[in-house]
Amino acid sequence: MPALYLIPVPIAENALHTLPPYVQDIARRLDVFIVERAKTARHFIKSLGPEKPIPEMIFTEIPEHAQSGEAEKTFLDAIAAGKDVGLLSEAGCPGVADPGAGVVALAHRAGVRVIPLVGPSSLLLALMASGMNGQRFAFHGYLSPKRPELARDLRRLEQLMRQQDQTQLFIETPYRSQMVLEVALEALLPDTVFGVAQDLTGAGELIRSLPVRQWRKAAKLELAKAPAVFLVGKNYF
Repeated sequence: MPALYLIPVPIAENALHTLPPYVQDIARRLDVFIVERAKTARHFIKSLGPEKPIPEMIFTEIPEHAQSGEAEKTFLDAIAAGKDVGLLSEAGCPGVADPGAGVVALAHRAGVRVIPLVGPSSLLLALMASGMNGQRFAFHGYLSPKRPELARDLRRLEQLMRQQDQTQLFIETPYRSQMVLEVALEALLPDTVFGVAQDLTGAGELIRSLPVRQWRKAAKLELAKAPAVFLVGKNYF
């Protein structure tokens, strides 16, 4: 019976080793994919040495701000033909801080087996390495891009963290990472723990989690323009 495979993608350059061999084997044999970005997906599948030539495969993108009618049609047509389908995010795990949940929901409604595969998640890796509460946490996507609004957002997350005893996670585009760090150290209370996890599993991996008072005393950190996860919480021990 055909299935929908949720296929993780490495979250750093030259990090194919972060995917278990069985995941690579499954992705290698598929020839129908629903993806966040076709160009990146083709490059990833090509790196695995697939069984079929890339031009003979189907890669259908999930629209960012529209109904995913084409993606749904690709999925349903493939399932009707008895083919397995792979769902690929741009990086990391599909459906987690990435599009794809609609395709998964469609599979459930159609009675198709959904099979999540093991792979890297920047959110979980950052939380694991933070020293903050991993029992209760929330992810907020992107915060406001401007400094005054970002400061208010950070104070709101700080309040949630204290009220709910819940670590707060968010992400930002690489070119705004430095601004996020600077605003956080201005806006948050001294005993709040602020964490940065950047280029996880990559050559430039940086993970630092300290109370704001210690951040302020330390030498200024210049963040690279690389993907990052930020955390607001408290020491969990």
